[in-house]
Amino acid sequence: MKMPVLDKNFYPMIKAINDFDKEVANCGSFVEVALVAERSNGYNYVYTYKALPDGVNDALNFRMAERLAKTILWVVGGFKIYVAGSKSIYEYLKKAYTLDGLRAFDVEFMSGVYEKPFEVVWLEKEEIPEQKNASIRVGGYLDGCRIGFDAGGSDRKVSAVVNGEVVYSEEVVWNPKITEDPTYHYNEILTAMKTAASKMPTVDAIGVSSAGVYVDNKIMVASLFIKVDKSKHGDYVKNMYINVANDMSKLLGKDIPLEVANDGDVTALAGAIDLNDNGVLGIAMGTSEAVGYINTNGGINGWLSELAFAPVDFNEGAMQDEWSGDFGVGCKYFSQDAVIKLAEAGGYVFAEGLTPAQKLKEIQALMAKDEPLAQQIFEDIGVYLAHTIPFYAKFYDIKHMLLLGRVMGGKGGDTILATCKKVLAEEYPEFASLDIGLPDENSRRVGQSIAAASLPATK
Repeated sequence: MKMPVLDKNFYPMIKAINDFDKEVANCGSFVEVALVAERSNGYNYVYTYKALPDGVNDALNFRMAERLAKTILWVVGGFKIYVAGSKSIYEYLKKAYTLDGLRAFDVEFMSGVYEKPFEVVWLEKEEIPEQKNASIRVGGYLDGCRIGFDAGGSDRKVSAVVNGEVVYSEEVVWNPKITEDPTYHYNEILTAMKTAASKMPTVDAIGVSSAGVYVDNKIMVASLFIKVDKSKHGDYVKNMYINVANDMSKLLGKDIPLEVANDGDVTALAGAIDLNDNGVLGIAMGTSEAVGYINTNGGINGWLSELAFAPVDFNEGAMQDEWSGDFGVGCKYFSQDAVIKLAEAGGYVFAEGLTPAQKLKEIQALMAKDEPLAQQIFEDIGVYLAHTIPFYAKFYDIKHMLLLGRVMGGKGGDTILATCKKVLAEEYPEFASLDIGLPDENSRRVGQSIAAASLPATK
C-alpha cells in the first residue's frame, strides 16, 4: 500500500476500519453496535457496525467506537449520541463525552451550537430509530437584484448580482479576528451591503457566505468573532446578519429575505452551479480544512461537515490539534499545517518568527523551483487525500470533488491532485473514475459571489 514518505506512521482510517473488520471476522463472534447522532428538529444519523465481543480486545474496541462516534458527530452534528448493542462501549463513550472527559472540547462545542446539554444515551436494539434525513434546497435562485456577501478572515467581499450577472464587486481588507468590539463587525458588514445596494435599482435578496456554524441564519460558532467577549455573543453576535438584513429592509422599505450558509457549502454550491450537477464535495485547504457538500438532490443536508475535527489517521501518536486537543484529525493533514509538519519531518528548518502562512509560501517557492523535498511534501498530501476519500465516501455520496485553498495553489496543488488520482486508481479502483478537480480562478472569484447571492428564494 502506497504511504506517505515523510509520515511513516500514517494509519488511514479506512485501513483501520478494514483491519478491524478482519479482526472481528477472525474472532468468530461479534456484537452489532449502532451509533445514532441526533440534531435539531429530530433529524438523526444512524451508523451500524460489527464490534468485538466484550473482553476480546477492549482497548481496540473502545478506540474504534470513539473514532467512529467522533467522525459522525463532526460530519453530521448533534447534541446527543445514542448507543445500542454494547453496554461497555456505551459506558466508555458516556465517560468520554463529558466536560471533564476525553472529548470535552466536542461536548462544549456541540452544546453551544445546538443550545442543549450534550448527552450519551443507551438504546435497546428495538429502540434504534429509522434515519431521518434533511435535504434543504439552498441557492440556485438568480432572479432579481441580489447581494452576495462573503465574510473572509482577511477581506470582506460583496457583489451586486442582477439576474445572475455580477454588475459590481469589491474586496475590502478588514480585521475581524483581532477586533474585540462587535460593532466594528456590524458596521463593516452593513457598509458592504449598502455599497452593493447602491449599484442596483433595488435589493430583492441577501445571501451570506461565512466560515462557521449557522442555524436559522443565526451565528452559533464563527472564528470571525473569536476576540469578542463570549458574554456579548447573544446580544451582539448571534443575530448580526439578521439585524443587518433588517436594517437594509428598513432602508429600502421592503422585506428582504436573507440566507446565511457556511462558506464550505457555498463553495460546493458554486461548483454545482458551474458543473450543472450535484453530489459535490468541496475541500478547502488553507489555515485549516473547510468542507462543504451539495447532495445528489441539489440541497444541503443540514450537517456540520466540520471535517477539520474528524479523524483521518488512526495512529495514536499522530500530530495533535492545539484547539480540540485531539490527534490525527483532518486539519493537520489538509491545511498549511500539513505542509509545515511534513517539511519539518523532512529535516527542513524554518527561520524563527515566521507565521504559518509565510512558512507555506516558503515551501511553495521551493516547489516552484522543483526542489525534491517540496515535491515530496505535496505528494504526501496527495497520498493522505487518496486514502481519506474512501473514508469520507462512507458518509457522503460524492460524484464530484473540488479542491481549493492556498495549499492547492501553484505546482503543489497540481502535484497533490495528480498523486491523489494515481493512488486512488492503484489502491481503490472503485474510486478511479471520481471527478476530482480544481476550479479556475474566475470560477472561484465570480462563482462564489453568484452562489452566495443565489442562496435565498425571493418571496
